[in-house]
Amino acid sequence: MLLTVSNLSKNFGGLMAISEVDFAVKKGQIAAIIGPNGSGKTTFFNVVSGIYKPLSGKIIFNGEDITNLPVHERARRGIARTFQTTTLFSNATVLDNVIVGYRLRTKTGLWDVLARTARFHQDEKKSRQKAWEVLEFTGLDKLAHQQVENIPQEAKKRVAIAMALATDPQLIMLDEPAAGINFDETAGIIELIRKMQKQGLTVCLIEHKMQMVMNLADYIMVLNQGIKIAEGTPEEVANNQVVIEAYLGSDDDAEND
Repeated sequence: MLLTVSNLSKNFGGLMAISEVDFAVKKGQIAAIIGPNGSGKTTFFNVVSGIYKPLSGKIIFNGEDITNLPVHERARRGIARTFQTTTLFSNATVLDNVIVGYRLRTKTGLWDVLARTARFHQDEKKSRQKAWEVLEFTGLDKLAHQQVENIPQEAKKRVAIAMALATDPQLIMLDEPAAGINFDETAGIIELIRKMQKQGLTVCLIEHKMQMVMNLADYIMVLNQGIKIAEGTPEEVANNQVVIEAYLGSDDDAEND
């Protein structure tokens, strides 16, 4: 297993957001986390990626216990993350946004930047090379010199994914990568995720578009009110009566994760 999560819990005051969740992802797999609004999906992502500290439990990545590591150390070990609300540098170009993603892998310090050292120039060259590779991979190369604020929403989704890919991850965690885009654009994101899998990447995603999830995922975990209520193949989950009841009985007024 690339990622193994055991007995993971997280609370906010008296509210238990996720409770004793077990989860595992194999290398090269596409895994999805689904559930009604407010079920704890994004909280789970935030704990695994290091944004929140767990109340209890353990996170093992590539055989190493990373439970107490900060976000940047998890990223260095190969975990990349996008967010439901796309966070980009709007006044910068697409190319410059992706270059920022690769900076995690460089060793350039403040002195190198100020003195324009050989290391600075070497890392700058590597950053641009990697950025162009990722832009071509994600189909953004033609938009490279466009300011992010001027590109369509679907392209912004791709830029967020490209920034994550620029960190050279082994596991990429996508929080609603198809939110706010239409059917045809969603098909393009699905194609990109499959392309990532073919390149050997492991993908874990949160997504509300069930048709997308069922056509894409190898494995699905279902959360409801912070508790894992089901897991398995898309077919197993789709036919699970507990899952069906959780969705049909969910409160439409519940807050999003």
